This record gives sequence, C-alpha cells and structure tokens, in this order.
Amino acid sequence: MSVRAVRRAAPAKLNLYLHVVGRRADGYHLLDSLVAFADVADILTASAAPRLALEIAGPFAPALAEAGERNLVRRAATALAERAGFPARAALALEKNLPVASGIGGGSADAAATLLALAELWGLDLEEPRFAGLALSLGADVPVCLLGRTAWLGGIGDQVSLAPSLPDCAVVLANPGVAVETPAVFKARTGDFSGPARFEHPCASAAELAAVLAERRNDLAKAALTLVPEIAEVLHALAAVPGALLARMSGSGATCFALFAEHAAAHAAATRLIVEHPAWWIAAGRLL
Repeated sequence: MSVRAVRRAAPAKLNLYLHVVGRRADGYHLLDSLVAFADVADILTASAAPRLALEIAGPFAPALAEAGERNLVRRAATALAERAGFPARAALALEKNLPVASGIGGGSADAAATLLALAELWGLDLEEPRFAGLALSLGADVPVCLLGRTAWLGGIGDQVSLAPSLPDCAVVLANPGVAVETPAVFKARTGDFSGPARFEHPCASAAELAAVLAERRNDLAKAALTLVPEIAEVLHALAAVPGALLARMSGSGATCFALFAEHAAAHAAATRLIVEHPAWWIAAGRLL
C-alpha cells in the first residue's frame, strides 16, 4: 500500500440534453442523454490510515453532516474494500464545493473519485471482474462519473458509451440554493415520452454545439419548475447575460448552466450574476 496521499477531482456532471424515452415495468424511467463534465469540482483526498475515516470541509459540508454511514464516499470506500477482500483503511478528506441534490451529480462524482483514489492508494485495478458492477451498485450516475468523459447515457443511466468530443466551451453554473430530490421530479413528470436524439459527428465550435443542443431539451425541466419555480429565474438570468449561447437545466435541477464560446465572457457573466443574485451558488469554468 502506498503511503502518499492521492487526490482526485469530482467534477460537476452536466446533462447537455436529457430525454425521457420510456418507463420500465418497475417504474424506473429510461433516458437518452449527453453528459459532459465541467472543471468545477469537489476534491477527494485519500491517504493511508489504520481505519476508515472521513472528514468533510468546504462550503457545502454542512449539508452532508447528517448522512453518516449513508455518505456515498464512505459507502464507496467500504464497498471497494469488501470486494478487494480487506478492511477499509484510509483517511478520506472531501472538499465539498458543489451544492447537494442539485442535478450535477455531486454525490455520484464524489463516489467515483473515491473509487479512483482508493484504487490507486491500495494498488487495485478497477477493471478486474471482481469489481464489475460496483460503480452501478452505488448509484445510476456513478459509472459515467467514473468514466469522467463526454458520454451518452441510456437505460436508467446505467448504459454508458463514449460520445463525440466537444469543442472548447466555457460554462457558467447557477443554482438558486434549493435542493431538489430526483425521485420527486420524476414523480411530477407528465406527458408523452421523447425519442432518442444522439448525433454522430462532433461539433466544430461552441456555437454549433449550442445550435445542436437547442434542437433538444431537458424533459425534466417542466416537472422541476412545478416544484422549484425559482429555476425559471435562473434560466432567464443565464440566458440574458452577454455571450450566452444556450441556457438549460441540468439533470433534475435545480442547477442550470449556460454555454459560452469565450472564457472571458463566461467569467464576466459569473461576476455579474454574483452581484445581482448574491444568494445563488454561481461558478464559471470550462467543459472538460
């Protein structure tokens, strides 16, 4: 076992579009989505220790204070050690920079970062058969977060395949400070199902990507708006800033994002929005 600390980013997951294409007999909805990651992230650090310990800091640490053993980081560490056949012994530190229950896969990204960090710390190969299905057992979004690259999602989110590379894009993320539980949004969803909307060829520019995405949508947005009307204000504010090419809600909300061709424009937009909406969580970055 290595004695050095291993550090992994847990980047925000963005559903560039999200279509609900059906529903299984067990009630789970079937999805078609293009997922990308932004360089706005939580940070997970793992180091050798005689027992499993987790310390959480950062602006959104208080939101996880009640999770205890249910915390996805702790669950990921325990599950990985069980499959490896030894006790979970590591000191884990999570810097929680992303809002909780916000539609950008923060908990899933944290779990994936934990698996990657501990695999390196403990000298494990996650591709081994004994670890098959481990990521999915922790949550539907964990496999794509473990991949950490632009990908298509199918099924209930468990079918992951690589998507065409994305052009250089800047992004601004904004959340009104309201947690949204994914099951509640799916329960509130009504209407017909959409068709899949994958495209084969990579987009050459941020403007082309925005145009392609404008022909698609997030099928959960209407339901989320009935639960959290503030999302409408976030979308309007993002769409109104100079340079914004597209504004859309991610996942089940309430975080929304805007795409930009110019990084300077994205940072200027974030600065402006922070002044206009000081109670919101706002971050600028780029798509990975």
